[in-house]
Amino acid sequence: MSQRKKNILRQQFQADRPNQIGVSDVTCFKLGNHYLYTCMILDLFSCKVIAYKISKKNSTQLITSTFKIAWEQRTPEAKLIFHSHRGSQYTSHRFRQLLHERFIVQSFSNSGKPHDNAVAESFFATFKKEEAYRKNYTSEADFKWRVDSYIEFYNTQRPHHTLKNLTPCQVEDVFMKGNA
Repeated sequence: MSQRKKNILRQQFQADRPNQIGVSDVTCFKLGNHYLYTCMILDLFSCKVIAYKISKKNSTQLITSTFKIAWEQRTPEAKLIFHSHRGSQYTSHRFRQLLHERFIVQSFSNSGKPHDNAVAESFFATFKKEEAYRKNYTSEADFKWRVDSYIEFYNTQRPHHTLKNLTPCQVEDVFMKGNA
């Protein structure tokens, strides 16, 4: 398992089909006196959020458990590319080994270059603008319910300019019908 941290995507945020490139990020929200961390994995082809998880800790466990949900939800191809920033959770031996065992090629943003992971960063910016900063969450359960609701809305109802005003689910449906 190589220890080099290569930027394979090089800001080429395009995929020819689902399950080819996944991008991931983690963001933090303050709720009362503590923080909640949300990790998500998005399919670059459709911009569909395929997995997400919320935790009180920004840890390797959060990243690995989110990845395992994504792995179970989809049928990734060999040579899937998984792109993220260089945070210690993504560069940990445990997470890198998990990807290696599944023949997944890991790609990293260059240090200090958030634009290298622009699609994942953009998702969280949109989520914060459209949902998180507009609400006062009453509890952790309320926050989780609203994240669930927003991601369902984002995947199934929110059109994207970059997707020719289709939703992520519509993009995948069109692809599947054309390749049936």
